[in-house]
Amino acid sequence: MLWIIHSIFVNEARLSEGAEAFNQRPRLEQWSRGWRVGPSALLRRLGQIPPGPLAVSVALMGGTLLLGVARWQTALHVQGCHLRWGRDLEISFVAHFYNSFLLGSTGGDVMKAWYAARETHHRKTEAVLTVVIDRLIGLWAMLLFACVMMVFNFPVLFESRWLRLLSLVVTGMMLAGTAFFVLAFWGGVSRTWSGARHWLRRLPRGEWLEYVLDACRRFGRARFYVLKALGLSMLLNAVCVLQFIVLARGLGLSIAPIELFVVVPIVICLAALPITPSGLGVRENLFVQILHTLGVHPTDALSLSLLAYGGSLFWSLVGGGVYATLREKHHLAEAELAAKNNDTPGAAR
Repeated sequence: MLWIIHSIFVNEARLSEGAEAFNQRPRLEQWSRGWRVGPSALLRRLGQIPPGPLAVSVALMGGTLLLGVARWQTALHVQGCHLRWGRDLEISFVAHFYNSFLLGSTGGDVMKAWYAARETHHRKTEAVLTVVIDRLIGLWAMLLFACVMMVFNFPVLFESRWLRLLSLVVTGMMLAGTAFFVLAFWGGVSRTWSGARHWLRRLPRGEWLEYVLDACRRFGRARFYVLKALGLSMLLNAVCVLQFIVLARGLGLSIAPIELFVVVPIVICLAALPITPSGLGVRENLFVQILHTLGVHPTDALSLSLLAYGGSLFWSLVGGGVYATLREKHHLAEAELAAKNNDTPGAAR
């Protein structure tokens, strides 16, 4: 992230002074000049976003969180884990808070799984599995969304070697995800090889793996689950892209909405890889590199990415407030419930 910002700052200094005169300066002087000129240019560009589009983008980001809760609830119901909508929302906000500093853009799912397991003492494995499957379906749906949008942006994507490579990576990820869900939800190996389950049980913790596999099969057998989850995911994806369109319009960027419908999903999918906290740096680098090939100035591309991240960070702070406010209340309720169970006649047995 620091190197991306450094490169953009130096480029801003080069543009303000003129490439020929700037390139004649010693390297250290170029860097010094960049850090004197660049920050003010970036802050000035960020400040040009009107309050209206910024507020709308933050609201749209909140909408994606609500859609994510609705999709997770469908997975919970399949596994018989019935949590209140309000509690699901609390857990999701807290997970989003942890997402802001854990690796990748999905690191908060670890905390989400932990809270879900605590809430469903009788179905801990199933509760954790719902978090994993819900995230994987969301990622797979975003990959599928990107692949569909590639069709409408074919000339743009394939005029650049960099975009061709990213398109192939995303397509490969989508095909791998499709194969995973087909095998996890509907099987196939045990149908052609009768001894597959026998060998599975012989693996370390084989019985637990078989239990998890059977739980995965419930998603495949549940009527309309995949269609519901996919529909909610596609709506979530559209709202997410709409957030960037609103910000791009607010910044006055000359980039077609149809192009953002493919660029944003590609960046989000790749930024989900656990490389940096909250995908910071990976996301910005991808936006700068991809949008530059589409004629967007690097400072503008970085501003767009940072403003979108600012909307996510706003809801992370809300999640932090939820965590700080409700943590003691829920811990107290758990302690009271445990004391009540211990006082119940026959509890010791």
